[in-house]
Amino acid sequence: MEKGYRIAVVGATGAVGTKMIEMLEDTTLPIASVKLLASKRSAGKTREFKGKTLTIEELVPDSFNEVDLALFSAGGGISKIFAPEAVKRGAVVVDNTSHFRMDPDVPLVVPEVNPEALKQHKGIIANPNCSTIQMMVALEPIRQKAGLKRIIVSTYQAVSGAGAKAIEELKQEATDLLAGKTKEELNPQILPAGSDKKHYPIAFNALPQIDVFAEDDYTYEEWKMINETHKIMADNAIKVAATCVRIPVVSGHSESIYLETEKQLTPQAVKDLLAQAPGVTLQDDPSQQIYPQALNSVDQKATFVGRIRRDLDVETGLHMWVVSDNLLKGAAWNSVQIAETLHEMNLVRVPK
Repeated sequence: MEKGYRIAVVGATGAVGTKMIEMLEDTTLPIASVKLLASKRSAGKTREFKGKTLTIEELVPDSFNEVDLALFSAGGGISKIFAPEAVKRGAVVVDNTSHFRMDPDVPLVVPEVNPEALKQHKGIIANPNCSTIQMMVALEPIRQKAGLKRIIVSTYQAVSGAGAKAIEELKQEATDLLAGKTKEELNPQILPAGSDKKHYPIAFNALPQIDVFAEDDYTYEEWKMINETHKIMADNAIKVAATCVRIPVVSGHSESIYLETEKQLTPQAVKDLLAQAPGVTLQDDPSQQIYPQALNSVDQKATFVGRIRRDLDVETGLHMWVVSDNLLKGAAWNSVQIAETLHEMNLVRVPK
């Protein structure tokens, strides 16, 4: 066997799982082998990895025998059952679902923000929500320099965050409407939330609901952004409010963020900070109409930040626009980055 880690990808046929495989092809991790796992109906299909054809295997508990690192992206119910099984067999799990995120015993990690949290892992590390990740990457350098008192974020989220079927629904609805069908003739099944009572078209629309509604009429997506921010930044005193909106974009989440710092920073000081920040690409020149765009973020690992400007009424208030590929930095790339950081910090079993 080659020297390196034996890696398993759970949910290998999904949108994020496919991107995880792509990210592993480009990783600095030493890899001995890659095992692709999915449901019984996907078993037997093949995927290419570094010029080799890999056959997808059915996910069972013993799939994790002789696995060092397991990347999960197959739904919270699958993670609940199989992540502990993987750990029991000696693997370290990086889980891309929401199941373990708020578990106090599970680190919730964005490598540019809180890599030290990995030292506390007990076999499972949670990957944050896609919309939270890009916000953390953009705001952590500011928090380090000037403190954070308040965040108000409005998201403009791509349909790929709801899965491959949501992408197809968007494309079909757009085709139908352009062909002359009325909105009443459409038959939405997925958005705004597959498990909710009603479904609405997303083509040429904006839906102010991602996931189902929960406490105080915030959706679960909005509560994720609030709670995960507090956990990642280890500061429950930061006031956070979110409004999450689905828009008819295939990939690339955009966010309008208002923040209040403890110490006043000029917009130029923020630009200078972010220009040097890990994982950030500054795109901010209004005179040349340069600012982040969802379309330009696709297949890019960076978090793009622009439209940085002062608030006109609050001295310590700032506004910014943040964009990232939700399938990469928001999911697959952040997961692989966590694995790379585990390796760098010697927190995975030593490769044989």
